[in-house]
Amino acid sequence: MVLQRNKPIPVWGWADPGEKVSVSLVKTGANEKSLTVKADKDGKWRIDLPAKEAGGPYDLVVKGKRNSLTVGDVFIGEVWICSGQSNMAWTVNAVTNAEQEKQSADFPMIRHITIPRVISLKEEEDIKETPWVVAGPATVGDFSAVGFFFARELFKDLEVPIGLVNTSWGGTQIESWISREGVDSFDEFAGITAKLPASVEELNERRKKLLLDKISAEQGALPDASEARRFSEAAFDDSGWKSLTLPVVFDLQLLPYFDGTIWVRKTIDVPAFESNGPALLSLGVMADADETYINGVKIGETPLKNKMPRFYHIPANVLKSGKNTIAIRIRDTEGSGGFSGRADQMLLVQGQTQVALDGDWKYRVAEVIDNKQFTGPNHAATLLFNSMVAPLVPYALQGVIWYQGESNAGRAVQYRKSFPLMISDWRRKWKEEFPFLFVQLASFKAAGGNSETGSTWAELREAQTQTLALPKTGMAVINDIGERDDIHPRNKQDVGKRLALNAFKVAYGKDVLFSGPTFREMKKEGNAISVAFDHTGKGLVAGTDKYGYLKGFEVAGEDQKFHWAKAEISGDKVVVWADNVPNPVAVRYGWADDNLEANLFNAEGLPAQPFRTDDWKAVTAENKFK
Repeated sequence: MVLQRNKPIPVWGWADPGEKVSVSLVKTGANEKSLTVKADKDGKWRIDLPAKEAGGPYDLVVKGKRNSLTVGDVFIGEVWICSGQSNMAWTVNAVTNAEQEKQSADFPMIRHITIPRVISLKEEEDIKETPWVVAGPATVGDFSAVGFFFARELFKDLEVPIGLVNTSWGGTQIESWISREGVDSFDEFAGITAKLPASVEELNERRKKLLLDKISAEQGALPDASEARRFSEAAFDDSGWKSLTLPVVFDLQLLPYFDGTIWVRKTIDVPAFESNGPALLSLGVMADADETYINGVKIGETPLKNKMPRFYHIPANVLKSGKNTIAIRIRDTEGSGGFSGRADQMLLVQGQTQVALDGDWKYRVAEVIDNKQFTGPNHAATLLFNSMVAPLVPYALQGVIWYQGESNAGRAVQYRKSFPLMISDWRRKWKEEFPFLFVQLASFKAAGGNSETGSTWAELREAQTQTLALPKTGMAVINDIGERDDIHPRNKQDVGKRLALNAFKVAYGKDVLFSGPTFREMKKEGNAISVAFDHTGKGLVAGTDKYGYLKGFEVAGEDQKFHWAKAEISGDKVVVWADNVPNPVAVRYGWADDNLEANLFNAEGLPAQPFRTDDWKAVTAENKFK
């Protein structure tokens, strides 16, 4: 493993109450020098070993009354926590040029530990056993990609061991990463922790009851097996069933957290069907398993875990002129279940006759499965801090790199407070104002938001930029390397490099250009606006456009309607104007979910931060965590 250099090294654990424990950290093969402590009445103990320069290998030896533990191959260097959601969890196996990166990954002084993904409603003291892993061609594929490429840049420059503590979980919200004390300190979260149950198990039961109560209110009791067997029959009376509109994913829009079995039925009336003619039934993408019947005849089934479009051939003599009934038994064992394809994929085809099957259907729940799906990492505040951060305190570290925000885009204005709250909360827990570096959201089409319709992702990026007001923070801007159709950009190499530039500046005090151009001020100049920037380096340039045109700027007048602007570089400024906005009062740059085309850089190749000069109401202003 890797321990932090130049800081006292906390070592802690458990023993019998009052038991003497000795701890030593000695060069492998050297004489042992130890410090001793007594476990308290609860059996807890801690020793802070003296700070050491980078180096190793060491043996960490812990001895009690009856036993001893030895950890070998210990090095002193730089320790960084890597945290956030899926873009931090994203592994080297899945990046651009993954095989090449793995084969060249001969870095025995870079080590990585993955904290197990567990949720808890109380602060845990320990984690499940999990190994430190040395970076090599056979191992680095499972490392956090952002973490590894960040560490690789640090190692090349600092030439000291780098330890990465990867505590991340895809799709998670920031509120889950804040401690109870942190949540309680924020007035907009008032009362939230008072409503939390005592355990994850109780939370699961609460949410399960909400689902069962909803089902009971809509349809009464769940059917028994003999009743459910009749749901495929053409003559079955479904007039008492509730209606739904297909296609739909059941547990996202209809029955939150549902896993189990649902029947759906639809009766169509088409005189043109030939009773002796074959036909085709297309249902689009479905999850997980189905049995499909027409007029009581099973025409096809697909086993579990098959999220593929369904195409079933209908034998002769099944369809008939007039009324035809389709009944589908859908079994969802985990994750999303139901119809996730397009409406135009739901068709019944016979010869030249096509019948659209999207729209109104009837449904009834036949079974509910408890897979503990009622308790995920986003189902309450504190769940991930308690289990994936609290056990790490007070492990000595240099700082944190963080990549998260996609899951909070809908509450972007509140993120202006909740993100700094989390940073301050972690620092308070460690009793240290360590560097905290983060990645701004990449370009991604998301909901297609922009200045006209409102962009939640642009507002989240703005909240991230505002968080730089906290001391010892830094941000890597990556809109230029996003992928508009993929929320997980494969180019994690440049993400790591840009975080490392921030680390060199913020954590190590090096004189480096660590940022692209950042908005400083604007001045009205007739029918144009002049925008001045900091961090221009060797000059402003228009990147990613072969003709040298600047893109991504907009201007608006007092009517608050934005129009695409022409833009020209003038020294450390950009002059922007639009012919149809004679009196501009505000400028925006890169203000969209997908802002890939925004192309202002400094000559050193670092992209400008997206910004706006107005403070007009944000589309997420009213959205709060509950």
